[in-house]
Amino acid sequence: MRPTTLCFPVRPDGKLLLGRKKRGFGVSKWNGFGGKIEAGENFLQCAVRELREETGLIAKEEDLELVGFLDFHFSASSELDHIGFVYFLRQWQGTVQETEEMEPQWFDPAALPYDEMWKGDRTWIPMLLKKEKVKGIITFAEDNENLQHLELYRIDNV
Repeated sequence: MRPTTLCFPVRPDGKLLLGRKKRGFGVSKWNGFGGKIEAGENFLQCAVRELREETGLIAKEEDLELVGFLDFHFSASSELDHIGFVYFLRQWQGTVQETEEMEPQWFDPAALPYDEMWKGDRTWIPMLLKKEKVKGIITFAEDNENLQHLELYRIDNV
């Protein structure tokens, strides 16, 4: 089970920064920013590094707001299974830039491109946007696309 992070920058007007994956796992899907923890890193350090690598934005660990913990399972490809801490970020430095891996774009929360995102996102992301914290297990079907099982809980603390 790979440990990962997922970070969503949120502007004061409530718009969410998503990135369209340009290569690798999840190509063409809109998602938050993150990835696998590297040797010697903790979750916060990973989230800061991945955000910088994928958007050019510079974050401070103390500005990351822990909003969720998700356990992703892929029925046909267990090597893709991963756990992830989910963060919102409301303060950063720098300007959003497209990178080799991601094409970033700001979205109004009412107009997120759910049809071009991972299945399940349309359930747990709205919970986070309502200031709920979430913990859960998301299991994808044999096609690694559709949902086989979704188990989400609202929690007070992650």
